[in-house]
Amino acid sequence: MKELRIRTLVGLFLAAGVLSWSGARLWDSVGTLPRVPLAAPIVLAVIAVTLLATALSLRSRLRAQRERRPGAKGVEPMMAARAVVFGQASALVAALVAGMYGGTGAFMLEFLDIPPRRDQAVYAGLSVLMGIAVIAAAFFMERVCKLPEDDDENGETTAAA
Repeated sequence: MKELRIRTLVGLFLAAGVLSWSGARLWDSVGTLPRVPLAAPIVLAVIAVTLLATALSLRSRLRAQRERRPGAKGVEPMMAARAVVFGQASALVAALVAGMYGGTGAFMLEFLDIPPRRDQAVYAGLSVLMGIAVIAAAFFMERVCKLPEDDDENGETTAAA
């Protein structure tokens, strides 16, 4: 399984941000810009907390399994792989969503003197922060589920969930 790359996530964030900023400029010149929903940062926060809780649970179960504690509940390899895939997919979507709201928020910085636009800029900024939290939780999940590097018969090292 391939690991998440920060370059990929930054590229998605920047591309979505530029497209969103230019789309917001165009949309505002034609009509009323759509609102940034208050639920956007809340949903991203829930996803980040879910990823973090899952990673912490898996980490404690893996630690108990490694220490051979009696009655320890092990972690199946497919369960760990599914958790990593969930984290990676969440990080990719969060990078796109954070970029989209970041571009919209950057456009709204020109209009901070208008109270409704200021609120929308705040919601957009919070969405970017929560998107970063999702990405951080996904990296933590990936780190928790990463297998230790082993030498295989070809002398190469492998590391994956």
